[in-house]
Amino acid sequence: MKYALIRRNRRLWSIRVQCRVLGVSVAGYHEHMARLLAIVRRHLSDETLLVYIRARCAAHRGAYGWPRIWRQLRAEGVRVGKLRVQQLMQQHGIRARGKRRFRITTDSRHGLPIAPNLLNRNFTVAAPNRAWAGDMTYIQTEEGWLFLAVVLDLFSRRIVGWSLREDMRSELVVDALRMASLQRSPNRKTELIFHSDRGSQYASFDFNQVLNEYSIRPSMSRKGNCSDNACSERPCSPRSRSSGCTDNTSKLSARPRTKPSTGSSGITEHDCTRH
Repeated sequence: MKYALIRRNRRLWSIRVQCRVLGVSVAGYHEHMARLLAIVRRHLSDETLLVYIRARCAAHRGAYGWPRIWRQLRAEGVRVGKLRVQQLMQQHGIRARGKRRFRITTDSRHGLPIAPNLLNRNFTVAAPNRAWAGDMTYIQTEEGWLFLAVVLDLFSRRIVGWSLREDMRSELVVDALRMASLQRSPNRKTELIFHSDRGSQYASFDFNQVLNEYSIRPSMSRKGNCSDNACSERPCSPRSRSSGCTDNTSKLSARPRTKPSTGSSGITEHDCTRH
């Protein structure tokens, strides 16, 4: 009776004041409310339980199936049987998102010229605009595939150029390199190195023409040695991709809204501090 009165008037007077006047403890009141909540959760209707399930699925971006959803509900104090969770999810078409089919972004089976490995795994760089690394990845959206090319400054590990297209033609990496060059304006006397894998896009005539235009020396990984390009593959890993886009993402919303910003010198404030 006292606890019900306190709860009914909790907007008029503080819980602590009411407990002192009625001669009950604050801890006892909260324990009583926790017991009531547990009883309510034990008798959830299907509609209410479905709201819980949808919320947990959305929080994990559709990666959880019914076993993990059931375990999480139990951990949060929702006492429900696993069979009930499974049946509800099946009835409403709620299922875990399947693994995406692997897309090949590197095609090294070509007759184009291959640059030597000038970087030679020297991923520690003393200054900005001394060594850049490039890589490509894919993003799955509800409207189809998008392909992303990035340019990474190895000094700050900052993405200084990027490009998104619906195909993997050489323009994808050319646009990313041009963005990086325009944003950073590298000094032609510093002998900037651009390191990549042996993909046909990076070995293409158009891409090498842009490298020559900005006096950038090409460098490529050795055949079958993924460690030579590990510095640029981390931003393009599946975990990094999944942090921002899901299967329900449109192509328009998957595109970055801003471009890298730089000062008049072409060097960002992030480049002044090593991460």
